[in-house]
Amino acid sequence: MDLFSHMQSGPWQSLALPGGDVALLPQWLSREEADGLLQQCIDDIPWETHRIRIFGREVDSPRLSCWMGEREATYVYSGTRFDPHPWLPALDALRPRLASACGARFNSVLANLYRDGHDSMGWHSDDEPELGPSPVIASLSLGAERVFRLRKRAIDAGRRESLGLRLPHGSLLRMAGQTQRLYQHALPKTTRSGLRINLTFRWIDAGARR
Repeated sequence: MDLFSHMQSGPWQSLALPGGDVALLPQWLSREEADGLLQQCIDDIPWETHRIRIFGREVDSPRLSCWMGEREATYVYSGTRFDPHPWLPALDALRPRLASACGARFNSVLANLYRDGHDSMGWHSDDEPELGPSPVIASLSLGAERVFRLRKRAIDAGRRESLGLRLPHGSLLRMAGQTQRLYQHALPKTTRSGLRINLTFRWIDAGARR
């Protein structure tokens, strides 16, 4: 099912997602600004292959990544602790604009580089303790358009239907409220896609793990 049929009009296009709070700004950055930021991220972010745990085994993540932020914004994901790299100045400069657009503050960003359609992100929720009970996550997409999918977390006997949302170059997706508690999201593989970078800005409360 395509989520565009569930959009409401307005500056933020809100998804009719029961219990969730998800909205999209399809052209948050101009084409020129998005092009420039994409190239800066490709050139200047210290990309690396993160190790993740799947079904009890450690494997290479099917994408390149980098965790950046304030010194205290340590993040534990898939059993691995990530200490942040320093902010890329261009991304640090975006934070006040993101705070204004999303009504939330951010002290970190996870950058993911999808080199082509073979790179992907599996089903998951951003529900780690240090994100808090109702995190606001600002997801900025750069480069090739990909389909982002959402589905209910509840496990039942039947097949869970997923909803697809196209995220164009320069678009901003905001997930807030109970979205992470109620839903999972993923970026599936595709046969047709060029390079894409996704930047998910978050607020990390490292003390919440203790």
